[in-house]
Amino acid sequence: MRSIRRQLLIWLLALVIVGVGFAGWLIYRQALAEANELFDYQLQQIAAALPSEPFSSVLTSRSESDEGVVIQIWNRNGVLMYYSHPRVPLAPHAELGFSTEMTPRGEWRVYSAIVGDNVVQLAQPLSIRNRVAAGVAWRTLWPLVLLLPLLGLAIWVIVGLGLAPLQRVTRALDTRHPEALDPLSDQRLPQEVQPVVRALNALLSRLSAALDTQKAFVADAAHELRTPLAAVQIQAQLVARAQDDASRREALADLHEGVARATRLAEQLLALARSEPDGKGVTTTVDLRALLETCVRGYVLVAQERGVDLGIEASEPASVTGDPDALRVMFNNLIDNATKYTPKGGRVDVVLTIQNGRPTVEIADNGPGIPQEEREKVFDRFYRVGEGAGRARTDIAGSGLGLAIVRRVADQHAATVSLTQSQAGGLSASIRF
Repeated sequence: MRSIRRQLLIWLLALVIVGVGFAGWLIYRQALAEANELFDYQLQQIAAALPSEPFSSVLTSRSESDEGVVIQIWNRNGVLMYYSHPRVPLAPHAELGFSTEMTPRGEWRVYSAIVGDNVVQLAQPLSIRNRVAAGVAWRTLWPLVLLLPLLGLAIWVIVGLGLAPLQRVTRALDTRHPEALDPLSDQRLPQEVQPVVRALNALLSRLSAALDTQKAFVADAAHELRTPLAAVQIQAQLVARAQDDASRREALADLHEGVARATRLAEQLLALARSEPDGKGVTTTVDLRALLETCVRGYVLVAQERGVDLGIEASEPASVTGDPDALRVMFNNLIDNATKYTPKGGRVDVVLTIQNGRPTVEIADNGPGIPQEEREKVFDRFYRVGEGAGRARTDIAGSGLGLAIVRRVADQHAATVSLTQSQAGGLSASIRF
């Protein structure tokens, strides 16, 4: 598992080591430049201190082991008069001033000058200067190298202190009860940690709202299922107690109707659960004209059974991006409501138009409609218009979930749902994408 603390330690120590190395290189270069100046000055002073009188003979080497400074002296006739280290392979000529000469023993710094009647050449290996510069750089840097372990420990402790607020947040989450969704405190937290805590609080808020909605949905669903299931139980008992075939057939018909009502409610609850925001549907381009034709064909026989004239009044080519199954559920609920509450001999018209570049589906009937003050309430789950609303079709009980499903699917597809009075005096439900 990757550790931020360990990564910061490694990277910071690596940066420190690179910085110390670069500083050492700069110190070495600076020390080498100063050593070159110092030793060049030394060569000049040694040359100036040599005797200017002519030598009478060639002197022998004073020391074959000391190669600190090699001296060669020629007279004006080019005769070598003095060579301090004959075994050092230097060029047998003098180039006035400073120069650098490459020999089998490495590079040498050479200084040549005319002193009186003689030509003096002094040479010194550059390795001596490099060792001096390296020694200066090392003596400067070794305290920092010794401090690297302490620096690593300090980085480890400081990073740990910096990550302590995250550990506090982690402990606060670990010790929480699963149902404790109240927001975390963002007081006394660094600026870098506060956005994380705010994001967690926003997530907890959404989870709390989702759980509240789920609890309310489960409670409402249990309450609504209790009635039809109790009716089914009573109707089953009536079937068992029937004394003759006629009463048995009547009880079976009631039982069948009760089962159908409970099944319908269960289907509506399942459709509503599928239309929740976290429901995963297939998103594709949907041909609205073809989808509406399919939905209307599926309800033609049901509408004929109910004595309602169902058809498509007008249809323009239109398409939207969305989940075709969810859209089918939405249109089926609207068509089912319209045919369910439209009296016999009435009509339900489905219209698909393009208004200001936006596809609009309108399903209008000539039924009793919905009072204006209740048109927004009917989108709530399990809400049903009261018996005093003058609704003509009271023989078919509803679950109060149809329009809630319609609103949920419309929201998922960025569409708006509006309920108005139709031209025929009934209800007009419009879906504008």
